[in-house]
Amino acid sequence: MNSMLSEVVCKLNDRSAVIGIVGLGYVGLPLAVRFSGAGYRVVGLDIDSSKPEYIRQGRSYIKHISDSVIRDAVNKGFSATSDMQQARTLDAIILCVPTPLDGYRNPDLRYVIDTIDSLLPCLHEGQIISLESTTYPGTTEEELAPRIESKGFTIGQNFFLVYSPEREDPGNPDFTTQTIPKVCSGSTGPCLKAGLALYGQVIDRLVPVRSTRVAEMAKLLENIHRAVNIGLVNEMKMVADAMDIDIHEVIEAAATKPFGFVSYQPGPGLGGHCIPIDPFYLTWKARQYGINTRFIELAGEVNRAMPDWVVSKITLGLNRHEKSVNGSRILILGIAYKKNVDDMRESPAVEIMSILKKLGANVAYSDPYVPAFPQMRRYYFDLSSIELTPENLGCYDCVVLTTDHDEFNYPDIERYSQLVVDARGRYQASSDKIIKA
Repeated sequence: MNSMLSEVVCKLNDRSAVIGIVGLGYVGLPLAVRFSGAGYRVVGLDIDSSKPEYIRQGRSYIKHISDSVIRDAVNKGFSATSDMQQARTLDAIILCVPTPLDGYRNPDLRYVIDTIDSLLPCLHEGQIISLESTTYPGTTEEELAPRIESKGFTIGQNFFLVYSPEREDPGNPDFTTQTIPKVCSGSTGPCLKAGLALYGQVIDRLVPVRSTRVAEMAKLLENIHRAVNIGLVNEMKMVADAMDIDIHEVIEAAATKPFGFVSYQPGPGLGGHCIPIDPFYLTWKARQYGINTRFIELAGEVNRAMPDWVVSKITLGLNRHEKSVNGSRILILGIAYKKNVDDMRESPAVEIMSILKKLGANVAYSDPYVPAFPQMRRYYFDLSSIELTPENLGCYDCVVLTTDHDEFNYPDIERYSQLVVDARGRYQASSDKIIKA
């Protein structure tokens, strides 16, 4: 073990290392809290100046992370800033920045590249940089390594480059940052040792792999597995609907097989940052090798079509009541992409709202986790969440169930609504005013 690696490992082991987290979103903030709880001084960096301000006030801006958790971390030395110059003081820098798609569904690495470029003047010998953002195989070696080496560092000797993909599941009470096994890789053998020393202090189980490309591919495979199977079950839902078969009863019956079957649930589309986006990072990269990823692309087509499928069901339901979509008052229940979180990234509910608005509907929403509709890259509605009262439910022509928030009282929704379209497809009521989508 060379002297610089020994020094940084020693600092990580005795908790004297200062950890920097760049990007304080749904991945970065829980990670910062975890490192702080393990006894490290943590500095969060984010170009959104409102996030450091929240941290300074001891407040959380993510629903499933409480204010008390943030205050406890701040009391232990956690601080946040938008000043990238603070990276000069850090021993390890973990990048948790977005990796979206551009308008042509190609990888958009500008956040990763802009971040590393802004950090370059602040880097020093003996530092670790770890990228956690999901990306295509080769990103760490093709984009980060050359930039670091351009500053005169020798990766694996006096600087350590790591790739360790995030596995956060916001709002899942059964798995935490600490308990989810974490894949870890390094550009060289010493880099891997540095990464294992970094994460080994805060994660219960590490899964080392031999190269950053393996780790990058493993993360994509996890998400592609889900995307393809969700696409399959969404297609099965449409087939079952045409045959007047309850797809959920079918899934429950199939799931009793103790081997060879994994249960996936259909829905109104795909949401979250990972599943709707990450598979296309591999699709793009595979084209460079002359390979067409047909399963991925077909699943993407099916999943992207689901909001239109839901709107067709809404149209059918309104027609039964001798109403058109144009001019109808439609209430969307739940605009987060999954239950009991405020995470709206790629939420299919918002796509449904957008389609309905273009068709002339008067759209409103109710979501206890999203009091006011936030600014989004592709969508904006000047709306606030309405309270679910019998009076409010009764004045809408159609109520659309998109999310299973525990706060929703579904029997009351059925009782007081004129028409309910269940975009989750799970409502078991026998009322003729319930339409499953």
